[in-house]
Amino acid sequence: MAEGTTNKLVHSFDVTNDVKKSLFDLGAFVGDLSVEEDTNNDDISLEGLEQELDECKDDDVVLNILSEGTKLREYTKGVENNLRQVELDSIQDYINESDNLVSLHDQIRDCDNILSQMETLLGGFQAEIGSISSDIKVLQEKSMDMGLKLKNRKVAESRLAKFVEDIIVPPRMIDIIVDGEVNDEFMRTLEIMSKKLKFVEVDPMVKTSVALKDVLPELERLRQKAVSKVFEFIVQKLYALRKPKTNIQILQQSVLLKYRYIISFLKEHGKEVYTEVHAAYVDTMNKVLSAHFRAYIQALEKLQLDIATSSDLLGVDTRSSGLFSRGREPLKNRSAVFALGERTNILKEIDEPALIPHIAEASSRKYPYELLFRSLHKLLMDTASSEYLFCDDFFGEESIFYEIFAGPFAVIDEHFNTILPNCFDAIGLMLMIRIIHLHQLIMSRRRIPCLDSYLDKVNISLWPRFKMVFDMHLSSLRNANVKALWEDDVHPHYVMRRYAEFTASLIHLNVEFGHGQIELNLERLRMAANDLLVKLAQMFPKPKLQTVFLINNYDMTIAVLKEAGPEGGKIQLHFEELLKNYTAIFVEELLLEHFSDLIKFVKTRASEDTTSSSERAITVSEVEPLVKDFGSRWKAAIELMHNDVITSFSNFLCGMDILRAALTQLLLYYTRLSDCIKRIVGGSSLNKDLVSISSIMYEIRKYSRTF
Repeated sequence: MAEGTTNKLVHSFDVTNDVKKSLFDLGAFVGDLSVEEDTNNDDISLEGLEQELDECKDDDVVLNILSEGTKLREYTKGVENNLRQVELDSIQDYINESDNLVSLHDQIRDCDNILSQMETLLGGFQAEIGSISSDIKVLQEKSMDMGLKLKNRKVAESRLAKFVEDIIVPPRMIDIIVDGEVNDEFMRTLEIMSKKLKFVEVDPMVKTSVALKDVLPELERLRQKAVSKVFEFIVQKLYALRKPKTNIQILQQSVLLKYRYIISFLKEHGKEVYTEVHAAYVDTMNKVLSAHFRAYIQALEKLQLDIATSSDLLGVDTRSSGLFSRGREPLKNRSAVFALGERTNILKEIDEPALIPHIAEASSRKYPYELLFRSLHKLLMDTASSEYLFCDDFFGEESIFYEIFAGPFAVIDEHFNTILPNCFDAIGLMLMIRIIHLHQLIMSRRRIPCLDSYLDKVNISLWPRFKMVFDMHLSSLRNANVKALWEDDVHPHYVMRRYAEFTASLIHLNVEFGHGQIELNLERLRMAANDLLVKLAQMFPKPKLQTVFLINNYDMTIAVLKEAGPEGGKIQLHFEELLKNYTAIFVEELLLEHFSDLIKFVKTRASEDTTSSSERAITVSEVEPLVKDFGSRWKAAIELMHNDVITSFSNFLCGMDILRAALTQLLLYYTRLSDCIKRIVGGSSLNKDLVSISSIMYEIRKYSRTF
């Protein structure tokens, strides 16, 4: 490449010298050049000239030529002369710069020599670099091979290190397991040893290793020592649960749960010892909790208040006691047997703490059994919840709970089986059913199912007992001795008051519960109570007294039922209908007692046609005695009716409603009589004896103001 460049420069330099030598000859030669007109050229064609002129008409040179009229030939000569002059000037400039060109040629030749040397040097470099590249490639291959070997050795080293770490038994571990105390460090060491034992047992390659033969005997002896040591430790902690007045929950949470890993270790590496620990804990807690519940039940029994016995029934007369029977307070004054009263507060206090016997005993108070029942089951729920969660956390087994509580359940069942057959308190039984239902809801909210079957069993045992006691009340009404129960008194009967309070109590307890069977049983009880009430009413000699007796009892029953709830229900509606019917009967009887002739006439003759000429036509003489009789004593009769109502009905408001109904009915009868007189021939003669309607209305309003 350098040689070619040099040759070109030499050739150019030679040409320059030749041009310089022939400069003047060239000028002379050029000066002799001439352009002659070829007039004889027949090939010239003017075809398309006009088109070309049109295309060049906008050119400034062409326009100038055409406008000045210059001949084309002369213009062409001028152009040629100009070109020749320019050419000569260019050659002269080249000749003037010839020295510079020679210097440039020399410089280029020197550069070419230098470049040639550099080319040789670079060629050597290139050869050496090629050799170095080959060496680098070899080194790279060796490096990759060494890197792979290093990686394999690191993997082998890590696996070997892990193997050694997993299989070796450090002296520190032996010291802690053999001589150390059971504490947090001991627990961590147990976890490490557990991993070593699992490693030896699980990995099949380890079992074939030579190292295992040296380590395994020592590891096994260490396992046996650890199992023996933790067994003694945990059993010692379990015995602490048996000490009197020990707070079991605190001991479990603050002490035993700290060592829960011991149980996991025994499960995995000492199953035979774990079985003994399991049995020891179950036996300990079974006995401790059974003793606690037995003592609590015995303390509660001292606080029990007997509410009812087998003779405390709705239809039983307990006013007199037999020769050998203990004297009792008359049942009609012992409202707690049938009335709910404040006993319902226990449902609002369902989640309150359990009763503390020695505090309650110090106050010398007695409590209905349902309150003791709630306290017992509240204690059971709290204890069972705590124990269930502890067993799940400590042993990892829920089933152990049922083994532990087999004893406490048996103690409670024994107590309950003694109490339940002697319980004749239907209200108390219903309260216990509600308590069990609420306790089930509480355990459901806690999401602890350990008492589900037990609470279901208690609930199932309570319902038949309630049904039996309820049927005893029902039978007492159906088989009641009417003569023994009858009293010559039209005021509400104590049996009916018992019934009303008993029914109201059950309705109130069933409002939120909504048990259909209770509603059916209450309907049966209502029919029996009403039948007995009618039989008692029939013992009165006069129909009026019978009616008054029924009204008083119905009114009292409705009033008591209204206290149970605003809705009332079918039973209340039934008694309201009976009250309405018997009120209408009493009003008629009361009016007949004082105005029998007037009522008889109005009912039989007042609607007849007074203008008839028949023999049965109403005459003034027939009506006159009625008008004069009414006018002479109507005020006194109303006063007598008022006094009669006041003395007959125990409920003043009910009596006033009845008196108002009676006076309203009397006004209707007298109005019909007045209308009849107006239609009688000559009836106007009686106007002076007629009492004005306004006077009667005034008298009615006067009594209304006293209501």
